[in-house]
Amino acid sequence: MDNTFAAFYNWIELNSSRLVISLVILSAYLVIRRLIIPKLQKLIERDRLKNKTLKDAVFSLNLFIGVLAFLFILFTWGFNFGELLALSTGLVAITGVALFANWSILSNITAFFILVAHQSYQRGNYIRIIDMDNYIEGYISEINLFNTRLIGENREVITYPNNLLIARPVIINPRTRHVITGKIQDLSQAAMTDGDG
Repeated sequence: MDNTFAAFYNWIELNSSRLVISLVILSAYLVIRRLIIPKLQKLIERDRLKNKTLKDAVFSLNLFIGVLAFLFILFTWGFNFGELLALSTGLVAITGVALFANWSILSNITAFFILVAHQSYQRGNYIRIIDMDNYIEGYISEINLFNTRLIGENREVITYPNNLLIARPVIINPRTRHVITGKIQDLSQAAMTDGDG
């Protein structure tokens, strides 16, 4: 028993600096969570979004910060990242593409945080999304991790991917509402017909 205690005490003495750094990283993780999560909650309350949105945002943020803290702890304890250089370079490239490429599912999560932080995308705002010569419009009902739910004038539900929503031109609270989803050129023809009559 004494030998085990002595070996444990020697191990603590040898690794005291690593233990202190690990505790600092864990403390920083907890502090960052306590600082960021209330700010995120205020943003979601400001935009009048649903509680599910807050739960999704907190889960994603905790996962991201937790993985970063874990990697820093591995680095502190001497995990040899040099052998994983080729793998990590590939992972960084894949992650970069996954977080920001339009066709990626993960880019919807990145766009989710941008939408939540942006004041224009509050629940209840009426938006028109312009996609070349097409458009979609409706009231913002909910912003989820992967898509934003719009409610049209005729109560139809439209789900639109978050990454496309931040990549397309959007008119917030337009003066005129077209009630339909369609082509912009159809509107100009309708305006000309109305002008003739």
